[in-house]
Amino acid sequence: MRRLLDLREARGLTQEYVAEASGMSRNHYQLLENGLSNRKTKRPANPRLSTLVALSDVLGVSLPELIEAIFA
Repeated sequence: MRRLLDLREARGLTQEYVAEASGMSRNHYQLLENGLSNRKTKRPANPRLSTLVALSDVLGVSLPELIEAIFA
């Protein structure tokens, strides 16, 4: 999910902004950028569709573009 970081930085956005604008905590967003759903267990991220839709809106990319960027 490193590409999520790249998308955010390319737009000059902060983690705080993306998290708030997409309706999640900064911690949750940080986990997604690191490809995790839980730091302790190191489980890979598996975001909900609603989370992906919110992120695509905030980052200004289509849902397929976002999915390709973060899961490719």
